[in-house]
Amino acid sequence: MEAMTPLVHPFGRGYASMVTIPAADAAAPTRTGQIDFERRPDRYRHWRLTIEPPLARLRLAVDVDGGLLGDYELKLNSYDIGVDIELADAVRRLRFEHPEVGCVIIDSAVEGVFCAGANIRMLAGSDHGHKVNFCKFTNETRLEMEEASACSGLKFLAAVNGPCSGGGYELAMACDHILLIDDRSSAVSLPEVPLLGVLPGTGGLTRLTDKRHVRRDLADVFATKAEGVRGADALGQGLVDELASPSEFEARVTERARAMADELSRTAPGAGAGPDAAEPAILAPLQRLLEPDGVVYRHVRAELDRPGQLARITVSASADPDWPLTAARELDDLTCHLRFNETDLGTVVLRTVGDPADVLVHDRALAVPSGHRQLETSLLWKRTLSRLDLTARSLIATIEPGSCFVGVLAELALAADRTYMLDGIFEDDDDPLPPAVLQLTAVNTGPMTMANGITRLASRFWGSPDGLSAAEAALDRPIEAADAARLGLVTATPDDLDWDDEIRLAVEERASFSPDALTGMEANHRFAGPETMATKIFGRLSAWQNWIFIRPNASGPEGALRRYGTGSRPDYGRART
Repeated sequence: MEAMTPLVHPFGRGYASMVTIPAADAAAPTRTGQIDFERRPDRYRHWRLTIEPPLARLRLAVDVDGGLLGDYELKLNSYDIGVDIELADAVRRLRFEHPEVGCVIIDSAVEGVFCAGANIRMLAGSDHGHKVNFCKFTNETRLEMEEASACSGLKFLAAVNGPCSGGGYELAMACDHILLIDDRSSAVSLPEVPLLGVLPGTGGLTRLTDKRHVRRDLADVFATKAEGVRGADALGQGLVDELASPSEFEARVTERARAMADELSRTAPGAGAGPDAAEPAILAPLQRLLEPDGVVYRHVRAELDRPGQLARITVSASADPDWPLTAARELDDLTCHLRFNETDLGTVVLRTVGDPADVLVHDRALAVPSGHRQLETSLLWKRTLSRLDLTARSLIATIEPGSCFVGVLAELALAADRTYMLDGIFEDDDDPLPPAVLQLTAVNTGPMTMANGITRLASRFWGSPDGLSAAEAALDRPIEAADAARLGLVTATPDDLDWDDEIRLAVEERASFSPDALTGMEANHRFAGPETMATKIFGRLSAWQNWIFIRPNASGPEGALRRYGTGSRPDYGRART
């Protein structure tokens, strides 16, 4: 099978040529030194996945010598980004490929140890950007587990068979139920403040209070107690949900997991009873071609302008029944690739091409899914768009003749920090396309909520109910530039003469600003309205954890990350700022 992907003009203007991706390149390796986000269960290095319906078991068995980025040992089931990528793949495959599974047991294959959290040597040796992106990716995986429980009926049980600290406890807290072995030595802990001079990076403090409802004074004691809390005390403070003696532990884990699996059907939360209500959706390897200055998939491509600090992403619509799932996976993979492997590309120009009618057919299934595959695909689009929202990049959408910003693809325009729409046509084209349109559908008013729990449309018009009502009244009809501007759906509507200059100036201006200031500004603007557990987690990660990681008390030569495990105590500067 071959896929055709358009090679486009830097700012639009149709097709210049076609690129063919042979099937043989479907599993093409990434360039040396770059992180690849594709995995498959038979090649996991750190996790063992077994399935005995209605249960699945994800057993953490970290390869000590399997660090992805450097010379460090992953002792005591500590993890780096490679371990987390496998976990993310396993969770996604369980959601799509195994509707017969109702509960996932997450446990450890290492005797007497559950998980020691993120590897300290990895953190100490990583650059600042990787530390923050690593925490962000891990957060997104934890939140996907919680979404699977809330929206897909897939429950998670943490079977904690030994010490469980830092990110290990944060993984347990992302589960629906924590069962701790009561052996008088196993404890749960968040030791980052007393031992490392940083904060739990993947939502630990927020989940203590907002999810597990641990009283704030007890949370304060817990988060400053390096040795953690054991047994009955952990149960009494709400840090775990259940205890079991060593002799009863395995039997209790199985019993509890079966009870959780029986609570509700995987199709009950919204998948309906359509023809594919319980049919698995196999996640085939992505077709991807890595070029020196671009990344090409079947339906998504990125052109990388490194001197201009710019990535141009084009999503192509298709009538292919697999398009919704494949395009979402491709855009998600590309977003991760840009985050970790192209950190200097600070601005992303978002484009779409194709026939709006194709997207409208798919949109109906995304708005009101009728079975397992459709439900999980709709939820995947929601998470993919959320990952784009949470990516520290300036997003500029360009709507022009030949664009396909319709329904789910209109979410790309709504996600953008600025949206430019051509007023009219490109007069110098030999065969000009009709004027650009934007079209909203039910997808834009319901299922694709942001981290703040509301839609991008509602976020755009936060505090302006009349504006939101006017936009929603325009659903299901093509909107040209003048009306889009009147409705407040776009930022500017340049004509043919000004189009290229407007886009160029916007991109060049972005490149002239401080990347740090832009990241903070964009994060503040994108999430108007309600605060949720997710916005708290990512807001604190973007601000406080970002700042704390680069302070000398954490990362300096005498800081806690550098001194950890050396036998020497960190030397803290004592000024409070």
